[in-house]
Order: sequence, then C-alpha cells, then structure tokens
Amino acid sequence: MQHSKYDQTLALAGIYQAASLVKQVANTGKANAAQVESSLESLFRFDVNTVEEVYGSVAGVSHGLKLLCRHLQDKTTRDVEITKYVLSLIMLERKLSANSVMLDTIDKRLKEIESQFDFFSLDHDNTYAKLGQLYKDTISTLGPKIIVSGEQPFLSNEHNASKVRALLLAGIRSAVLWRQCGGSRWQFLFGRNAYIRECEAILRSI
Repeated sequence: MQHSKYDQTLALAGIYQAASLVKQVANTGKANAAQVESSLESLFRFDVNTVEEVYGSVAGVSHGLKLLCRHLQDKTTRDVEITKYVLSLIMLERKLSANSVMLDTIDKRLKEIESQFDFFSLDHDNTYAKLGQLYKDTISTLGPKIIVSGEQPFLSNEHNASKVRALLLAGIRSAVLWRQCGGSRWQFLFGRNAYIRECEAILRSI
C-alpha cells in the first residue's frame, strides 16, 4: 500500500467513524446501519490493494471524514468522549502490533466468522456475538480496557454490548491500517493542518 497522506486520512477517519458509532450505540441503542456495515465490513477485507477497498469506497467512511475534519478544525466543538476512544484505540493497536500470536488468532477467527456468512449475515445477532467475544478474548486482555460511557439500559443490553465491542474491533482494524500507511501519534498531534487539507479535498470529491 502507498504511504500517502490520502491513505492515512482515510484510515484515521475509519478510527473516528468506529469511535462515533460506539458512542451512538452506547447512548441511544442504535446507529446508522450503513455506517456500521461499512465499518464492520473492513474486518473481512483481507486481501486488498488500496485503503479505499478496505471501506468499500471513500463514501463508506464519509461519516468519519466529516467528524475528523470537524474535530481538527475546531477544538471548542471537539467531542471529548470520541477523542478518548480514538486515542485508546491507537494505543491498544500499538500493543497488538507487538503480539504476533494474538494477531494470528484474530485473523483466524475472523475468517471463521466470515465462513458462516452463508448462514448468518453481517448484521445478524450471531455475528455481533462472535465479534464481541473475539474482542473480549483478545483486545480486551491487552489493557488498559476502553471504558465505554453511555446509558445503562443500552449498555446492559447484550446485543448492544456485542455491537459496541464489534465496532471497537473495527476501530482497531483502522488503527492497524493507519500505522501500516505510515501514521503515527506524532503526526496525529502535530500534523493537524495536513490532515485538514486532505479531509477537505476528499470530502469535496465525494
């Protein structure tokens, strides 16, 4: 994959999109179905040539692009909760990247889940349950755990809890992609203007 700012921006937007959807599910019990599908589908695109293909298309991560652009442009309107999730996902990905055994486990189990799509769709309760369990068995053990804030009636619902974990797993997928494209925490902290320019250019093209 090319290590361009364009690719980095799409991957970073993927992290933001997953984080935003986590917040929506935790606080309302629902989220935009198309956005959720785009984020979760990224988990099952194993052999791709471009970052766009990971999300199906640029439009698949448009929600994340808009959110990323808004967060970078204006600190006063930045969602602290979403930012916290994004930073936690980036930090957990660094730990995951150093654990080859866990990476292999995740890859194997995602392929097992994919093999059942003839019986259970991506949006099926069974798929969410398996993705949620995968997150619990792997990423959740790396520590520190991501504490998701929200409304207790929604958080205590097992389907919502599985969906939140599945989306966090998708966020990790985008964080892996971002690092593979040359992204780093230093760029995230100090390369804001370059990301803003790229975001604006991409959004104009959609």
